[in-house]
Amino acid sequence: MQKISVPVAKEGIPFLGMSALATVVLAVLQLKAAALLCLVLTGFILYFFRDPSRIIPTEADLITSPADGKVIEIAKTQEPYFSGESTIRVSIFMNVFNCHVNRAPVHGRVIDIKYRPGRFMSANQNRAMAENEQAAMLLEDMQGRKVTVVQVAGLIARRIVCWAEPGDYLLRGQRYGLIRFGSRLDVYLPESTTLTVDTGQKVVAGQSVLGKMESA
Repeated sequence: MQKISVPVAKEGIPFLGMSALATVVLAVLQLKAAALLCLVLTGFILYFFRDPSRIIPTEADLITSPADGKVIEIAKTQEPYFSGESTIRVSIFMNVFNCHVNRAPVHGRVIDIKYRPGRFMSANQNRAMAENEQAAMLLEDMQGRKVTVVQVAGLIARRIVCWAEPGDYLLRGQRYGLIRFGSRLDVYLPESTTLTVDTGQKVVAGQSVLGKMESA
C-alpha cells in the first residue's frame, strides 16, 4: 500500500505547486489581476485536494461511506464486476466541492481490482455507471463477506487514482484512492445488509454509516 500525504492528497501537489509558482511570478511582474486570479485558483486546488482526518466508527459489522457526497440511488441488483451475486447498490455522487479522497468501507483484503476505460458523462446519470471510466475493487472480510467499491469518473473528472493493490488488507476508513474533479462511487453490499441511509442523504467518507452487515 502506497503512503499518502495528509492533509493534502499527494496527487494535488503538482497542481498546487504550478498554481502557486504562477501566482508568485505574476505578482513579481506586477500583473495584479492575473496574480489574484491564480491565488484564488491555488486556494481552490488546496481545498479540492484536502485530506482531513476522520473519526472512524469501531462497532463490528458496520459499513461506512467510501466517499463524501450525496446518496443518489439505492437499488437491489446483481454485482456486475466479480461475483454476479445479488446485492444492494448504494450510489454516492461527489460534486467539485466535496472532499475527493476515497476510503475503504469495511475491514477487508483486496481480492481483485478491475479498471475499465470509458466515457466521461455526468456521473449522476444512470448511463455513467455502465459507460464511464471506472475502477472496481473487491474486498473480502475475515468472515468471507464481500463488498465491491467502484470509482466512476464524471464529466469533469479525468483521472481515477487507486493506491490499493490486490493482497492489501485495508481497515475501515483507510484512504485507498481518489477521483479528480467530480464523480461518483457505487458500493455493492451483501443483500442481507441492514441499510441506515436513504436517497438524498449527505454522507461523509469513513464516518457516515451506510448500514450493518449480518454476522456470518
